[in-house]
Amino acid sequence: MTVAAQAGGPPGGAVDEGLKREVGFLGLMWASEGSIIGSGWLFGALTATVIAGPAVVFSWVIASAIVILLALIHAELGGIFNVTGGTSRFPHYAFGSLAGASFGWFSYLQAATVAPVEVLATVQYFSTVSWASSWYAGKTNTLSGVGIVVALALLVIFAAINLMGIKWLSRTNTWVTSVKVFVPILAIVVLVTTHFHFGNFTAEGGFFLKGANAPKVIMEAIPAGGIVFSLLGFEQAVQLGGESRNPKRDIPRAVIGATLIGAVIYLLVQFAFIGALAPATLAHSSTWATLGINNPSLAASPYATLATIAGLGWLAVVLRIDAVISPGGTGLIYNTTTSRLSFGLSKNGYVPKIFEATSKQNKVPVFGIIIATIVGALFLLPFPAWSSLIGIVTGASVLMYAGAPLSLGALRYSKPALRRPYLLPLAVVLCPLAFVCASFIVYWAGWGTYSTLMVAVAIGYILMLISAAFKLNPNQPKIDWIAGVWIFPYLIGMGIISFFGQFGTGGIIGGVGPFKNFMVGGTGNIPGAFAIPFWWDLVIVAVFSLVIYYTAMHFRLSEAQVDEYAAHLYPPEGATTPETAEALY
Repeated sequence: MTVAAQAGGPPGGAVDEGLKREVGFLGLMWASEGSIIGSGWLFGALTATVIAGPAVVFSWVIASAIVILLALIHAELGGIFNVTGGTSRFPHYAFGSLAGASFGWFSYLQAATVAPVEVLATVQYFSTVSWASSWYAGKTNTLSGVGIVVALALLVIFAAINLMGIKWLSRTNTWVTSVKVFVPILAIVVLVTTHFHFGNFTAEGGFFLKGANAPKVIMEAIPAGGIVFSLLGFEQAVQLGGESRNPKRDIPRAVIGATLIGAVIYLLVQFAFIGALAPATLAHSSTWATLGINNPSLAASPYATLATIAGLGWLAVVLRIDAVISPGGTGLIYNTTTSRLSFGLSKNGYVPKIFEATSKQNKVPVFGIIIATIVGALFLLPFPAWSSLIGIVTGASVLMYAGAPLSLGALRYSKPALRRPYLLPLAVVLCPLAFVCASFIVYWAGWGTYSTLMVAVAIGYILMLISAAFKLNPNQPKIDWIAGVWIFPYLIGMGIISFFGQFGTGGIIGGVGPFKNFMVGGTGNIPGAFAIPFWWDLVIVAVFSLVIYYTAMHFRLSEAQVDEYAAHLYPPEGATTPETAEALY
């Protein structure tokens, strides 16, 4: 029986998953916007500028274009399947259980690491205030004992707000996000109109900091400078699809709107940061690369320090208050997302059934929220600084996002008649392009980040194997090896290219044992004679990604298999109405 014959459910084609549908359009868009405008605007401009100098504006343009493309793809998928934890479930419907489990874990790993990143940002930024100076040790980039207690307290507060219910959370996040959007705009306007120096864009080595190597550092800044991390979060509206009042209408609009607003704000934030730097500060640093090293207060609280130097004490106070609100709001919504992703993984049978348990009154996944908080707390220990977690979050995020163009491309072939509230134009071209772009960002993150990320991925596979071995979820699906045959070649292939490529050094296995002698030179992980030349490495990544993409299209689930995997979202035959029968077609 096809999904068309079973397409019952709440009005408007909304899938009933036992959660309260109380989030409207503004709540969805502000959930995404609240995740986009977080600690990235507080630290990203400085971190990225140190890498690429004034040319970093090109990094933001490139990253924004890639993220907007991925957001448009998510908008179509979110309109079709308005389910909780959507990014972890789209590959499940297109490629079956192996792909679903893999990309579901990528999604969970990404979401689980964001809350501790935002907590670290709050503690670090506020440590520049005299009474909070003991929270963070700037010389070692680690939290102090008091700082750890403060960070853990913030995570507990996130969990408490989430346990109060999605409606309360939506209202809280709407207010918080409104403040988060207003403060960066205020800072941009004040600094550009009162303390802007156009000469900064050609100072200390010129606009293109590295000369002939400028293209490489522009690309490197996209993941390493926190640019992609800053733009993450547009998918939050998709993750809350199971709690939206009118998902088919609101989810696409929310995703697209939030992404465009965030991209514009971040571009202006970067422009204002470079121009507002005092010429004396630049002269003291001598180069853009030492901007943070030679100015510790600037490294600890970039925008607040700019305001202080400019004599805008009132703005510095506002910025320090926002250093609690912006990261705190993002950490709050990602605590929500992590619990919804584990809910979705459980629905698909990959993790224990207990992750689907919801409270009787508020209908929120209680166990998922508690576990999300514990996992977030654990990430505070091995990654004690904002910058140390950025690479892992970025890598996991992009691997997660890479599943969307694959899923949409496959569903366009398998289910061309599905009703799509938002239809991505030129999907036959844009889906493979988006997958190539996602692979570029993974590659630009470098071998050190990629190898560390693969260890975390392996842990996820082990945990899901344990769940399967002990039959902790009765809905455990069969493994679709054929439809997901391309996953492991992709992960291994990207690792090989990354190891021999031009970006990054270090990592879990780099520099250890027989690999120790490979850690030389400035071009990557191996002697220059063995490294893939720049530009050719990008060609190889692009060709390899296209081979993987079209291999995945060939082995995708059939139409009947997609119907089988999606059928559990709808009531049994006989529960349909004329309105709901048209939900998908």
